[in-house]
Amino acid sequence: MITKPVRLALMVAIFGVAVWQFVEVNIGNGIMLTLLAGFILLTYFRNENIIMAFWHLRKNNMEKAGKALNRIKNPEKNLVKGQLAYWYMLQGMIQSQTGLGKAETLLRKALATGLRMKHDQAMAKLQLAGIAVSKRRKREAMVLLTEVKKLDAKGMLNDQVKMIKTQMKRI
Repeated sequence: MITKPVRLALMVAIFGVAVWQFVEVNIGNGIMLTLLAGFILLTYFRNENIIMAFWHLRKNNMEKAGKALNRIKNPEKNLVKGQLAYWYMLQGMIQSQTGLGKAETLLRKALATGLRMKHDQAMAKLQLAGIAVSKRRKREAMVLLTEVKKLDAKGMLNDQVKMIKTQMKRI
């Protein structure tokens, strides 16, 4: 995996060569190199392994999602803040299948680091509410579910919220 400074240096070098190609009136080469530099800049902000993990998670293949995330070595150093929050969230969702304690800490780290989108925050808080119910912390689960309702403007998580509330009645 290429680190952040190397990606930026490579992008600047390729963009410099693209400008040189434009000056030399090699327009086609300049356009192609500019697109390549743009792609490298895109991978600076969107890590390809996180994108693949989201894809596998959507297909409900936790094993492949975990492998994609494990390809990221030293995430605190190699990921920008937004990517790190999503790395924590994905790791927490995968860990929630096996160990609830570690999953809870990872999901809380994701929320503290800063998930960008409200529906991602709602999903993380919904996972935390499910963990709280399984650990018999009913009050905490209720607080988290009210926050989920506020964050879920489109109502996409209503079924999951109802399911957790029925589980809370059994406690």
